[in-house]
Amino acid sequence: MRLFLTAVRWQLLLARTSPDTLQVCLTAPLLTVVFLAVSESSGRPDLSAYAVVAPTLMSLWLLSLYTAGELIAEERAQGTLEGMVAAPASFGVVVLGRLCAVTAVGLVAFAESWLTAGVVFGRWLALPHPVATLACLLATGAATAATASILSPLFVLMPSARIVQNTLSYPFYLLSGVLVPVSEFPGWLRPVARTVFLSWSSDLLRDSLAPAPLPSVLPRLAAVLLLGAAGGLLGLVLLRRVLTTVRRLGTLSQV
Repeated sequence: MRLFLTAVRWQLLLARTSPDTLQVCLTAPLLTVVFLAVSESSGRPDLSAYAVVAPTLMSLWLLSLYTAGELIAEERAQGTLEGMVAAPASFGVVVLGRLCAVTAVGLVAFAESWLTAGVVFGRWLALPHPVATLACLLATGAATAATASILSPLFVLMPSARIVQNTLSYPFYLLSGVLVPVSEFPGWLRPVARTVFLSWSSDLLRDSLAPAPLPSVLPRLAAVLLLGAAGGLLGLVLLRRVLTTVRRLGTLSQV
């Protein structure tokens, strides 16, 4: 636990001057303006919740995706990756702690999007289910950090992470129902989308902003957490195997 908290504190210090963090914090309000402008021009004010939820979840995933790759690339560029891998402390715990830190920062995007909707368009969204909304945001943040850890082994093996980062951004948003609800997907695609934790998060978060009664809160939260936990466990197992391989072959600094 001490190692995990140290990694969280270290990443929070780095996030204060990180261009990626600044980019995400500036992009979320702009995306909200774009989505709300579309809904307003089409006469669909009922889609305001979509315009707030989508930038929030997009910011969370994008920031975690960037961090999962950049923390490997930066440590390699500084010549400290080999030392971190060779240290007795678990490298996987360090990665997970740093990812949890950036998802905590990414949750600020919800406040930014909510304020943008109110200030720019006068759409002050009510929070009829505040406990469910907060629980969904926290569960999504944890699941995002855990799932992003799956990519760390890949970034260890690659000299550059940017190609993977760019590839796994917008296609992932579409598949997970962040932009379009999974209920609107073709029938054959819905089961695939439901294996992505963000599909459960996006539906629950949108529903929590509606005044109607909120059904099946706990099972949906459990789906987010279980899928996130499965992703985190897979990430740790893959990272351990990759590190064992590069230690044996002595190729960590050559990739």
